Amino acid sequence: MFQRRSRRALAIFALALSSVTTGCQTEQPVTYPKADPSTFTETLHGVEVADPYRWLEKEDAPATRAWIEAQNKITFGYLEAIPEREAIRKRITDLWNFAKHGLPYERGGRYFFTRNSGLQNQSVLYTADALDADPRVLLDPNTLSADGTVALASYSVSKDGSKIAYATSSGGSDWREWRVRDVATGADRTDRVEWSKFSGASWSPDGSGFYYSRYDKPEAGGKLQAKNEFHKLYFHRLGTPQSEDELILEDREHPRHGFGAEVTDDGAYLCISVWRGTERKNMFYYRTLGESGCEGGPIVRLIDAFDASFSFVGNEGSLFYFLTSDGAPRNRLIAIDVERPARDAWREIIPESKHLLQSVSLLDGKFIARYLQDAHTRVAVFGRDGTRSGDVALPGIGTANGFGGEPDDTETFYSYSSFTTPPSIYRYDVRTGKSELFFRPDVDFDPNAFVTEQVFYESADGTRVPMFITHKRGLKRDGSNPTVLYGYGGFNISLTPRFSVANVVWMEMGGIFAQPNLRGGGEYGRAWHLSGTKLRKQNVFDDFIAAAEWLQAENYTKPAKLAIFGGSNGGLLVGACMTQRPELFGAALPAVGVLDMLRFHKFTIGHAWTSDYGSPENAEEFRYLLGYSPYHNLKRGVAYPATLVTTGDHDDRVVPAHSFKFAARLQECHKGDAPVLIRIETRAGHGAGKPTSMRIEEAADRWAFLVRTLQVR
Repeated sequence: MFQRRSRRALAIFALALSSVTTGCQTEQPVTYPKADPSTFTETLHGVEVADPYRWLEKEDAPATRAWIEAQNKITFGYLEAIPEREAIRKRITDLWNFAKHGLPYERGGRYFFTRNSGLQNQSVLYTADALDADPRVLLDPNTLSADGTVALASYSVSKDGSKIAYATSSGGSDWREWRVRDVATGADRTDRVEWSKFSGASWSPDGSGFYYSRYDKPEAGGKLQAKNEFHKLYFHRLGTPQSEDELILEDREHPRHGFGAEVTDDGAYLCISVWRGTERKNMFYYRTLGESGCEGGPIVRLIDAFDASFSFVGNEGSLFYFLTSDGAPRNRLIAIDVERPARDAWREIIPESKHLLQSVSLLDGKFIARYLQDAHTRVAVFGRDGTRSGDVALPGIGTANGFGGEPDDTETFYSYSSFTTPPSIYRYDVRTGKSELFFRPDVDFDPNAFVTEQVFYESADGTRVPMFITHKRGLKRDGSNPTVLYGYGGFNISLTPRFSVANVVWMEMGGIFAQPNLRGGGEYGRAWHLSGTKLRKQNVFDDFIAAAEWLQAENYTKPAKLAIFGGSNGGLLVGACMTQRPELFGAALPAVGVLDMLRFHKFTIGHAWTSDYGSPENAEEFRYLLGYSPYHNLKRGVAYPATLVTTGDHDDRVVPAHSFKFAARLQECHKGDAPVLIRIETRAGHGAGKPTSMRIEEAADRWAFLVRTLQVR
């Protein structure tokens, strides 16, 4: 609810900005740290390729550490000298300071959920004996490190609710360390499981141990250099050392196959999903479990080819339900009786529709189906036979997540949010079909002061692309509005409406936030995704460029006022577009980006991305990758947009060498006074688990950079 304190805080914020805004400024040239390019070249598929900053791939080498220190000195000196930065940081901090609540779920008569009082670096895990009972702290990650960089990455509760297996991550790393805590006492057991990655934990029915996946321990100092290969599935029995864990499954012939395990809710089966890369295709194995829940029969290969996605929804005895893309690019729900597994015995429960079927939950004999309709959520309810019985009414055009639980649960919880609606939590009664508000955050801003519209525009080849645009109500379309165009466009990931404190502050300053749903994402199913992959990746960049051109043609903004922003694959998007059309943008913000498209597959999990990007080892795909690789397509003497590259110095997903090399080459090639800087966060990785204080500082620096470079008044 909008209260007087919100108006007062916003007035103070506006006054602070107006008192320091300098209006039109002339940028002074930045003197960049010395980074001597080498003459290193290599011949790939008959093409000689220069890589002058290959030496920056050695992230812990003295020369690289000196370069990082020098770059940060220049960058933070520039950012801290921006007069508006402190007012922006304070407003973000004030607005961020509201209570946040995770989705509750019940195990063994106890409820578990996370909460954050407002500015805690990490959310705290709580448990309660009832929804209306006073909760108690079960695990507070803020006590695990002084700077808040150790995060609770995942946790799993045993069937009886008496124990949790929890994984921590340090400095944003993808590596996980699992421990076990007794719920009643809050004390840790002696169990410790290391070198787990891309894995959850699934308990045996009797609580004697849990299943997890891991890689072999990397060589000393090689976390960012080593490839993640030969994933293995193990069972850890409580009270025993990790060296005695039982190896359940490995594949020595296919080093890039990975494994995820899940025990069915009835404890009768162990389900194993076999993945390869990031493509949404998997194989599916299972084994029957004995009375102890950790011993069982042979592994049965139910789905033994990478032809489609098969996501296990739940089971009723030997009848397994799967959400699958098999024969359905926008997904459908099928049933397979594992005692009669022949394809002609498979039964369709929920057929494919014109909208993407994102997820299905089995609760109290009903299926809760979550759809994506033009990039926002719709939820429908079906009976066991696939008959639609109703819908879950949502508050508006936004994003709903949750609806988890076990097949005999009669309640579930979901969250709803939008660009101007902070995540609220609802309890849904499966039997009555009614939702009731469980938690609503109290955020110090007026959502009615903003408006969101969804528009559709044409890309270069005529494809119709949707885009959300959010801004202050009553904004004038006079071409002068500072605008952030945010995109991703890859890996079948859908961008839906979501609440961001940083974005609200940007819009309070008069900015527009625009989010197109580019090809390569998953918004319209498999065909939409594939049309932005491999030799069709340029479609993604064309969609983003067309969004920028549409915003300018419709008089929302102009090049000098337009910034492009994206992270990870979205960082690639920004890097490719700023090198292809530098005159179209006033600023660029590539974050933790994949920017060297000829070597991404040589580090950590990069090899998994070839399903989206193609492989540099393939001659045809190599030439296509070389054609848009941001690092390789920077040209001397070009005036590039003002650029702030951001990364973490030990990102072990997209290794920081991508950003290091791109920034060094950009500074070498760039002509003009617009600053091209790199901001390197220490004790940070790809983004997951980043402490609140670090996220606030990063957001403040991002908007301060734009206030100065876009000359925001």
